[in-house]
Amino acid sequence: MSMAMKKKHKYKALSGGQAVAVAMKQINPEVVAAYPITPQTPIIETFAQFVADGKVDTELIDVESEHSALSAVIGASAAGARAMTATASQGLALMAEIVYIASGSRLPIVMAIANRALSAPINIHCDHTDSMFLRDAGWIQIYSENAQEAYDNMLIALRVAENKDVLTPAMVMQDGFITSHSVQNVKILDDKIVQKFVGKYNPEYPLLDIKKPISIGPLDLFDYFFEHKYQQAQGLENSYKVIKQVDNEFYKLTGRKYDFIEKYKTNDADYIIVALSSTCGTAKMVIDKLRKEGKKVGLIKIRVVRPFPNKQIATALEGAKKIAILDRSTSFGNFSPIFTEVRSALYNLKKKPDLYNYIYGIGGRNIGIDDIEKVFIDLIKRSVSDNINYIGLRT
Repeated sequence: MSMAMKKKHKYKALSGGQAVAVAMKQINPEVVAAYPITPQTPIIETFAQFVADGKVDTELIDVESEHSALSAVIGASAAGARAMTATASQGLALMAEIVYIASGSRLPIVMAIANRALSAPINIHCDHTDSMFLRDAGWIQIYSENAQEAYDNMLIALRVAENKDVLTPAMVMQDGFITSHSVQNVKILDDKIVQKFVGKYNPEYPLLDIKKPISIGPLDLFDYFFEHKYQQAQGLENSYKVIKQVDNEFYKLTGRKYDFIEKYKTNDADYIIVALSSTCGTAKMVIDKLRKEGKKVGLIKIRVVRPFPNKQIATALEGAKKIAILDRSTSFGNFSPIFTEVRSALYNLKKKPDLYNYIYGIGGRNIGIDDIEKVFIDLIKRSVSDNINYIGLRT
């Protein structure tokens, strides 16, 4: 990193939750509405302190439920305000009805999520079931490996969501407790640099513009509903180009390079793991170890799940012998979510690698270096089955 770039940053010891709150402070949204739920709570607790200390101009609304939180944010966004929220698990599930309204209304809301298992039984620890069940709700979905990425992705997501060719809400995920509560060294940009990067939000059709009266959320039957859903799909389609543009701008600003996927030592890899979020950090350590032993292994980290980067994944995995897709969620009655997405992405390849579905970490069960090394050894020795494989399951 150049000296000029170093001057733009301050190093702070922050948890993932705190890092997201700092990004929100620097964005300085007009409205934030939220309801506390573990492990999201540190995000809004930290941000609420910024509000109390007068470090932001935000109207912070304490509501009676997550359903109300997103409803209030939708109202604020429709009125023309820059509005944000945060949640997890059952809170996101309670929002589900309103999640579809936000995307259908083309409101560029950014929502931080600390991924957590869905009940029942009651569990407060990490898996990706909560955000996975809403991957087709019309929101952009970005996953973060660590606190630094959680901070960066909040700034990037806002720029993408508010782009006039996109106008689509965005979820920014981080692993509950693993990332949200773990303290790391995070490079924080200067407030003025962030303000310049995100820019001023200028909504094209604010509800409170009395000179151009509009309706939000009208009845929409078979006459135009189909066309409006098509427009939503086009917004997400347009986000492919916009995400790349904003990622490139962010790279020039910070020296931190992001893409839809991250390829780690895959150029000559015969055996590749595909995964999301914090598990990728552990996988990189295992890959470094196995590479020293002469094993051609690598990792594809998927950062953006919606829109799904089909072409990039197909290109990255073409030529590999065996692929293990690690999912921290399950789909009852079928293969797991990311496995089915990746398998679909590879459909048109003339020579397809063998794919193996692994489910791990449900309800926060730990996945360690030995677990991931065993997956690679299974692939190399061809000892895995064509069925769903489970990591760390007691039998």
